Order: sequence, then C-alpha cells, then structure tokens
Amino acid sequence: MRKQKRFEVLAARPVNQDGFVVEWPEVGLIAMGSPNDPTPSIKVQNGQVIEMDGIARDKFDFIDQFIADYAIDVSITEKAMAMEDTAIAKMLVDVNVSRDEVVRLVRGLTPAKIVAVLDTMNVVEMMMAVQKMRARKIPSNQCHITNVNDNPVLIAADGAEAAMRGFDEMETTVAVVRYAPFNALALLIGAQTGRAGTLIQCALEEATELQLGMRGITAYAETISVYGTENVFVDGDDTPWSKAFLASAYASRGLKMRFTSGTGSEVQMGYAEGKSMLYLEVRCIMVTKGAGVQGLQNGSVSCVGVPAAVPSGIRAILAENLCTTMLDLEVASSNDQTFTHSDIRRTARTLMQMLPGTDFICSGYSGVPNYDNMFAGSNWDVDDYDDWNIIQRDLKVDGGLRPASEDEVIAVRNKAARALQAVFKELGFPAITDAEVEAATYAHGSKDVPARNVVEDIKAAQEMMNRGITGLDVVKALAKNGFNDLATNVLNLLKQRISGDYLHTSAILDKDFNVISAVNSRNDYRGPGTGYRLSEERWNEIKTISQAIKPSDFDV
Repeated sequence: MRKQKRFEVLAARPVNQDGFVVEWPEVGLIAMGSPNDPTPSIKVQNGQVIEMDGIARDKFDFIDQFIADYAIDVSITEKAMAMEDTAIAKMLVDVNVSRDEVVRLVRGLTPAKIVAVLDTMNVVEMMMAVQKMRARKIPSNQCHITNVNDNPVLIAADGAEAAMRGFDEMETTVAVVRYAPFNALALLIGAQTGRAGTLIQCALEEATELQLGMRGITAYAETISVYGTENVFVDGDDTPWSKAFLASAYASRGLKMRFTSGTGSEVQMGYAEGKSMLYLEVRCIMVTKGAGVQGLQNGSVSCVGVPAAVPSGIRAILAENLCTTMLDLEVASSNDQTFTHSDIRRTARTLMQMLPGTDFICSGYSGVPNYDNMFAGSNWDVDDYDDWNIIQRDLKVDGGLRPASEDEVIAVRNKAARALQAVFKELGFPAITDAEVEAATYAHGSKDVPARNVVEDIKAAQEMMNRGITGLDVVKALAKNGFNDLATNVLNLLKQRISGDYLHTSAILDKDFNVISAVNSRNDYRGPGTGYRLSEERWNEIKTISQAIKPSDFDV
C-alpha cells in the first residue's frame, strides 16, 4: 500500500518511538476512573470507621485498616463525605477559600472520595489547586548526582556545581553497593562547597542508608516505598506498620525523611486488583499521612512509563501530586525518570509542576549527563540547564535554579575536588591525584576522568564504615587542611540533627542554615498578589543569562 508522505514523516517523529496502550482496567492499565474503583462511602460507630468505600471493617485489608484508623478524622468525616465532589473541587480552586480550610476538610475524606473529587478537575484546575495547596511557600528543586564508575572525585565536583546552580537537595546512589560510603562522603563535601546548607542523601538498602545518616554523612532519606495493594506490600516483606516504624527510626535520629510511591507500581508488580492507578496511589498517600511522615516523593517516579502509556496518565500524575498537598504533606513531585523520546512531551509533563510550583519540582533532575545517571536516566539532565533557566526567564517562574557562568562552575568544581582530595589524604584513603582533580574540574561526565583503582576504593570504603568515621571526622579533616569554610558548613549541618527543626514539613535550609519550612514559611496563596512572588533579587538572578545581548556589548 502506498504511504501518504505526511504519515511517513510523522511515523519518524520521536514521540512515535514511545509506547502506548489502550485502557485495560482488568489488569490496572487505566489511569483514572476504573469501573472497578469503589464508590465513596463512610460509616462511623463509637468513634471507629466500620465501613469505608463500600467495604465493611471485617473485610478490610491491612491498607484499609491503617487508613481508617490513622488517616481519617472521624470527627468530620461524615460531614465531609456528604459534600458534592464538585463542591470540594471548587473549594480547591477558589482563591477565597483558604488552604487551611481545605486541609481540614480533606482529613475526613476516604480514598475513593478524593479520587472522585480529582476526577472532576481538568489539568489547569489542578495546577491552580497545587499553587494554593503546596505546603511550603517557596518552591524548590532536587537532583541526582551519580556516575557509572562511582567515581568520588567526579561526584564531589558535580555535587558542588549542582548546589551552586540552586538545588536544595541532592541524591546519589551506586553502581557497586560497597562504594556507597565514598559516594555519600563525596556528595556531602561537594554539596557544602556549592552552597552551604544543601541537604544530601544516598539511596541504598535501608539498613546502610540509616547507618550513614546516623553517622552524619547524609541528612535525609526518601527511598522508603509504600504501595496501594496488600499483595505488593507483602512481596516486599512490609506492611504500613513496618514502614511507620522505619520512619520513626529515621526521625528519632534527626534525619529528615519522606516516603516514596507512584502511579503504576502495582501494575508493574502484577497486583493492581483491577483498580485505577490513581485510586491505588491515593491509598499510598493516605498511608503516608497516617504514618505521621512529613512528606512523599510521588509523581509515578520510576514507574512513569506505565501511566504515560495510557489516556489521562500524565493528568493522573498531577492529580497524585495535588492529593499529596491536600493532605498537608511535602511533595517531591518527580519529573524524574525519563519516559519519552519527545522533548515536547517531557516539557509538557514538567510544566504541570513547574508553573504552579511544588516543594521539589523535580525529585531527580539529573545533575550529571544521563549516561552517568544510575537512577535509569532523568527527564532533565545537565545538557538542559540553559533550557530550564530560559523557561524560568520566559515565564517569570521560579523553577529553583539559577544561571551560572563558566568561571563560577570551574572554580566550585575545582574546590570540591581539592577538598575531597584533602579529606581522603587525611583519613588514609586511596590518594586522589592532581590529574584527577583537574579532570573532574573540566569534565562533562565520567568519560572525561581517569579510572580509579576500584578494588582499593571499595576496601577503603568498607574501612570507613568499620572505623566508625562520622561527620565530625570530616569536619576535622577539612579544618586541618585549610578548608575552614567547608568544615563550618558540615558542622552546622550536623547541628541541625540536634535541633531537629529541619524535620518539619517541607523543610529546606538556606545558605545561613536557617530552616525554611511549612511552619515558618507556610503557603498563603489567596489569588493575585499573594503567596510566593519572585523578589526583585531573585528575578534579576533568573533573567540575567549570559546569552542575552547587553547595551554594553555595543560601542556607541
């Protein structure tokens, strides 16, 4: 059959390399509105929920029970559940209704009722609601710092650049598990070189992750996953109660943490029970709320290919982010793992969170080239810095980043690499050569730096754990070798572990180690002229890009 020329051209477009499927509710391949989703209902007797969403208490699975007992305010639930879905949706977008009023109401809603409310809203209305419902007034951003070789010198340099460019949180992980202590140490030093107060984590199995946090090498965690069906929880040898216990272990040791969930995980595990992805995700969000955790990383995250393949899937991702804010939780709203070959499509997906602003617009902007990203590649990477900054400038919106000059980047990368070199020498770890420092300073990625002796590094990383090295040892090593400013930064970060102020919802630290959170910087958006507005200083920072022609460029 002869092909029409335009269809030949369209078939070759990047978007047509993506995968798409028709809705298949029986296996959970439906983003919103599955015919198998329950109908909203509630019955309370003697202060206890005895029926929720058409299920009697004696038929509850353990997620139902946890939500009913810990995530629903029985004092208001019957009144809240009696409201029309559209009436609640209008409260979400009405600038004359305060965020606090909506939060109080949502405490009485069941998972099915929240889904019903969200299903009445289009994406513009959801974005309007996110702008009002975000917990912290100031939006922010988070990045990934990894590389395929677990090269600590490069991690330090990349971390310093990313912190200097504006990321308030940074996350690393490993190609080789036993390299983890060095990755965490390198990122700690890089972060405090780029901007004092930047928070870091190392995503690992939970025992090692908690140990690194307790020693003051890392400052937060977010890889504690929760799921929307009982079978998926059981597959992971977990329950909502075990996750809540783990959360208390982190918090009691001064570590900020949040749970992670996302639409599509239950489909991938084969236990979606015929429910919509959004319904199962709302259950995850309510488990998080019931566990007393301050926030959630969601937005499909590593499962994004699943909702992105079905109709309304990207809308469902925005809906889960909105639901998290409605329940008064910090939201790190993904824009994380790559899901499309189309630059247009990935930008459209991101604008849903970037324009209204979330606590962390990306929970994994790749602060390295994507070939070095050990989280399977991100929706945005270092090659997109200029695009991101110019979108901020075009739209006068705060996406959390700032333009940086080449001289600034070279200087901060070099300082971080030299600081790590000094700490390695002081602690007796394998030497970092001047050639490695130079290479990391000017590198684009791991292809541009010399290989290290992996066997010796891994032995030393294990020795770091065996010797019980802590953040205080890092402070001493930095101070002894002339990096007094960095030593002070790491020490000030450790002090936060004692005060615990950065455990508040949506907490970040500014460069002077002041906590900015939903407690002291609560979102107060009530329409035009209210809420977060770019200061003159911040706007000047965003709009001053090196590519722009200036009057001084001309001889007149």
